[in-house]
Amino acid sequence: GSTSVPGLCAKPIIDILLVVKNSAEESAYVPALEAAGYKLRVREPEWYQHRMFKGPDTDINLHVFSEEASEVDRMLRFRDWLRLNESDRDKYARVKRSLAKNKWRHVQHYADAKTSIVQEIMERAMKQKRTITREEILWE
Repeated sequence: GSTSVPGLCAKPIIDILLVVKNSAEESAYVPALEAAGYKLRVREPEWYQHRMFKGPDTDINLHVFSEEASEVDRMLRFRDWLRLNESDRDKYARVKRSLAKNKWRHVQHYADAKTSIVQEIMERAMKQKRTITREEILWE
């Protein structure tokens, strides 16, 4: 999420990305997350087997994907590109600020309204080689 990009305006919500072997096999990770206070709120088997949990602090969204989901690479590329590219970071921030002035009935409508700027930036980000850093690997 935007909170992972220094200097980028963000809603006061922290989005965390958790990658597991197979997100469809909920018994492998849901009990541990529930024990830590997370509650499963969204199950989207049609979209990369995505799961979303609300944290014990309701300002935390924990997104779970399988390790082979291409969406993981896309999300991390977007984050990395915005960290490195001030011009695109500023452009994205301007769009976010403009959209934030609207009253959105559902937060997904706000996210959908950002689609064109995200796609524009992703076209540039996808041209760059991405390597996973040691800090991104929590266990092997």
